[in-house]
Amino acid sequence: MSQDGSASPAGSETGIDLRGRRPPAFIAVEGPIGVGKTTLAKRLASTFNYQALLEQAEQNPFLERFYQNRKQAALATQLFFLFQRAQQIQDLRQSDIFEPVRVADFLIEKDPLFARINLDSDEYQLYDKVFRQLTIDAPRPDLVIYLQASTDVLLSRIESRGIGYEQSINRDYLESLNEVYSEFFLYYDGAPLLIVNASEIDLANSDRDYEHLVDYMLDIRSGRHYFNPTFI
Repeated sequence: MSQDGSASPAGSETGIDLRGRRPPAFIAVEGPIGVGKTTLAKRLASTFNYQALLEQAEQNPFLERFYQNRKQAALATQLFFLFQRAQQIQDLRQSDIFEPVRVADFLIEKDPLFARINLDSDEYQLYDKVFRQLTIDAPRPDLVIYLQASTDVLLSRIESRGIGYEQSINRDYLESLNEVYSEFFLYYDGAPLLIVNASEIDLANSDRDYEHLVDYMLDIRSGRHYFNPTFI
């Protein structure tokens, strides 16, 4: 907001020059645990005065048990997240103030990725039946940002943010997540895609890193693109 209480123009609180460019109306940020997708989604929402549609992991009563014993709590954890994400999308569709200007830190299509890793074959068959029965009319993003980082970087960031139940996440699990995300986005063509090497940038604390990324994404209208800050 400006000093007189009026809304600030999009991008004005940063060093980003829109130069007449219009931000994507719906941006989805994705990536494995610890990569910084929620941080980026929140910054984008603030920059462009967008509504933020964020995962609410802290509301999942099974999550702490999942990290303590993945096999025992996996199905309950996965189904809770599936219903939660589906409900968030439904609430948006039914809202009187629904407008296609928002940023989310998840794609509903990614939910089965975690199910494939965490569930045994019988559980996955049950999950898949539930997933297919749900009518999820998710809006198509105008841009998907996929944040990549090495397993070592993910482990370091998870440790740094200090969420208690996450400290038991092991390397093998993160490597499995990285693999399924890489495979998913290798073939993804549901929206314009920006793949970001997030290992060497600090989107939480560095305005320079953030502004370079946003300036790059503002020129994307279609296709697949790569942002590697080490080349800047």
